[in-house]
This record gives sequence, C-alpha cells and structure tokens, in this order.
Amino acid sequence: MFTHRLPLLGITGKLWSNSYKRQLLAAGLCFLFFNSSLYAQKTNSFPISVPEAEGVSSTGIDSFLNAATKSKHEFHSFMFLRHGKVIAQGWWNPYQPTLRHSLYSCSKSFTSTAIGFAVSEKRLSVNDKVISFFPHNLPDTVKPYLAALTIKDLLTMTAGQDPDPTFAVAAREDDWVKSFLALPIVHKPGSQFLYNTLATFMLSAIVQKVTGQKELDYLKPRLFDPLGINGMDWEINKKGINTGGWGLRLKTEDMAKLGQLYLQKGVWKGDQLLPKEWIEEATTFKIDQAPGITQSKKDSSDWMQGYCYQFWRCRHNAFRADGAFGQYIIVMPDQDAVIAITSETIDMQGELDLVWKYLLPAMHPQILPVDKAGDDQLEKHLTALSLPPGANATNNINGTFNKTFSIQPNNLHISSITFNITHNVCHVTLKKDSASYMLNFETGKWLPGKTDMQGPSLVSGAREDFSLLLPYKVEGSYGWNDQQTLQLKLRYIESPHTETITCHFSEQQLNADVEYSFNYGKNKVELHGELVK
Repeated sequence: MFTHRLPLLGITGKLWSNSYKRQLLAAGLCFLFFNSSLYAQKTNSFPISVPEAEGVSSTGIDSFLNAATKSKHEFHSFMFLRHGKVIAQGWWNPYQPTLRHSLYSCSKSFTSTAIGFAVSEKRLSVNDKVISFFPHNLPDTVKPYLAALTIKDLLTMTAGQDPDPTFAVAAREDDWVKSFLALPIVHKPGSQFLYNTLATFMLSAIVQKVTGQKELDYLKPRLFDPLGINGMDWEINKKGINTGGWGLRLKTEDMAKLGQLYLQKGVWKGDQLLPKEWIEEATTFKIDQAPGITQSKKDSSDWMQGYCYQFWRCRHNAFRADGAFGQYIIVMPDQDAVIAITSETIDMQGELDLVWKYLLPAMHPQILPVDKAGDDQLEKHLTALSLPPGANATNNINGTFNKTFSIQPNNLHISSITFNITHNVCHVTLKKDSASYMLNFETGKWLPGKTDMQGPSLVSGAREDFSLLLPYKVEGSYGWNDQQTLQLKLRYIESPHTETITCHFSEQQLNADVEYSFNYGKNKVELHGELVK
C-alpha cells in the first residue's frame, strides 16, 4: 500500500513516478539526484533511486514480491538499499511506514551496539568479568565457571548455562540479574554455543551499571539521534532495566539505518560513530553453533554459519540481526546492500531462502539498462501490497446484531462478551478480570483503533512493566463465515501478531475459539457462554 517516496524540492508525500524519473534521467539533470540525496541526508531519510540505476533488476525484485505473496510467510514490510539508496520499499496494508514494529531478538544487535559504544568510551572491555559489575548480587559461593564468565561470553552466547534459562527466570523472578548469577554454569564459558536471551539482558544490565542510564537512554545521543531514529521504545523489567534481548520497537527504516551504519563500517554522514575495528569484531565469526554437522546441512542453513557479537553470520558472506517470526536486518557487504524485513513466519529459513533465490541474483556490479515495463510493474506492485481483512464480506448479515454472553471460567479470564453490530461495524466488549475492553471491527477492511488489552506475544508472561507499551495500536476486521459463524481478526499492528476469535452462535449459546497467529492454530482457547440478553 506504500511505495517509495522522494522528499524532492519540497514535494514530500507525492509519489515520484517512474516516468518522471526517466524524464529527469533523459534530460541529464543529475544535479536533482544530488540535491535529493542532500535533502534526504538532512532529513535523516535515505536518498531514492531506480533499481536499474543501482545495478538491480526491477523484475527480480518483483519476482521476490510475487514469491512472498504465494508463500506461507506473512510479510509486513520490506526495504531494499543498494549503494546507500532505497531502490524498493513497501508495507503490506494495514502496516504503515510510520508504525513501529516489535523486533524481538533483532533487539540483541542494538544491545551489542551499546556494548560497542561503551568499549569505545573505555567504560568496559569484552574481557571484563561479569561478576565484577554486580558484587551485591552474587550467590554465597562463586564457583570457578561463574568467576571466569566474561562480557565476551555473553556476547557470543557461550555463557555455559544449559538449558536456556530465559523464560523460566523472566516469568518467575523480579531480579533477573541475581537469578542469572545464581544459575549453574555447566560448560566452560566460551566453549559451547547455546542461545540464551537472558545473557543478552545481562549485557543491558551491565550498560546500565557502568553508565547510570538505561540502554535506550544511553544509545539515544550516540546512535538514535545521529541516525535520525525517534519514537522508539524498549521494554523494561520490574527493576527498570531494558530487556536487552527483546522488546525494542522502531520503524522499518530505522532497522535499515542500523544495517547501513554497519555496512559503512560505523560511519554516518562522514562521522565515525563506532570504530571500524568494533564493527569488524562484532560481525565476524566467533563460535560454531553446531560443530560436526554435515557440510550439506551447513550449506543449506543460515543458522549454521557462525555466531558473532549478537549478530548471525549468513550464507553469501552476509550477516544479520535476527528476530523471532522473521524480523531481519540483512547486511550484504559483497553486494553493498541492506535488506530490512518485518513479518510473521514459522519458517524463518524459508523466508531467507526467498532473499537468496530472488534478490541476490537481481544484483549486478554495473548499472543496468532502463527497464520501463519492469520498473512500472514494480512500483504498481509495491503500491498495492496488502493483507486481506477478515472473513468473506459477501456473507455478512445486514442489519443489527446485539447480544451479550456470560462466559464460563477460562484461561483468558474472560467473563463476558457483548456484540453490537451496526452500520458494518462490530463493537465487541470483553470483560477480563476487573477490566472491560472495547474492540472495534469493520467488515471488508481494517479499522484502526487502540486498546489497553495486552496482545499475543512470546514474552507476555514475563515479569515486566508493560505499561510503557500502552495503548496498543490495533486494526480490526470481521466477517460472517455463515449465518451462525462470526470471525473477528485483531492485528496488534506494532507487533508481528494477530488474534482471531471465531464465534459460533447456537440459539442461547456461544462457542468461540481464540487463536494467536504465532501458535498457528495449535493452541486454541475455547470459550463457552450462555446468552444473557
């Protein structure tokens, strides 16, 4: 629903058509491109270019979009940079370029960046011992492996704990630092890889310890402000520490900016924000995730190329920031390219395979001839990107529908549901515990709204302060599958996830299934109710 836009000569917000681009090119007005680049830099946006002008095939990008549409992956946004310029970008309606998106573990790469700043300012080194920062949080007996644990071990996911303690600690404890340090370390630190998001949290806690600032606040003048990133937020635990390994929300363009900073070896607008040496250290191979696997398995997996400092190595000599359900910042030094993606998928490797199959071969070392048909088709495709709303609108029941049901005890603590449908808008009131939540849905389209009702998330059970996320931005759509079956879809539009409630009405009864998109129907919650009025 949104395609590339150019802030050129004050006409911000107007689509800059491909025909106009070609007219400028044909006229040889190269200074306009130069001016646009300067304007974009001034406003902290990327300059815009035509794919072929940067050596990329428009039809190749369009083939990627076609494959994404036909795939089982639900894309939310996509931004493609070549030679520092945006050559394609799109958001699948109802997602928008101005919206933030939960990054999940893409947040880890920002935490690694915070450590990089602290190292460059000589506030710490990667060889510092973790226990040195928390003398008042240590267990009664500090065993040798805990004493040996370093910041580098946290950065490389080689803390030596097994199994990953993240969910157990985050869901049960308030003091995550103390709980982490009390856990047994069963492998020599630095020797074995095990993905451990609580280890990333410890990096955030260390940043806060040495700077006196939350990680988000520490990064603001050093990273976010110089890159023109604003409006971001980052979840915190009950002790007021940014979660570090997850919980950062920012825009797709902001993701691309971090990728471009790393591609440019820490340079932004001529300033060396991070030392080149740190960029190199943070993004090169540090630990083999699965030593001993067959070469064929390694060749087909982007999770078997080695782990860095909270970045993953990729095939094709690339590296990436990587978040659950398909949040990606892919940096491709050999191609001088950055690709940012937000999405929801259960098959993250399959999503990366689309990048390698369609976008990688679309890139060439030299400028390509103008492809009018291909460029026009790509722009048309990017403009039309959308996700379908709820059930088939042709089944909708005309008129009004007003019913309230008392709901039997359930895991979601919903005690009653009221439906009020009028003028193609369905107003639903859910009573949960002591609170009531009004949710609005429109037939055949997405209806924007806000709610304080917490949505589906991998970390919804964590002991956090979720109040900073309120109110949640949502988009609602509904439709009738048949005369007795109402389907409600609620997208938590700043996260990857969607909640679907399918309601089956039968005389005086309601039977409903509540599904969260990331469970893919495996963990439905059934609701049963009786008509009250």
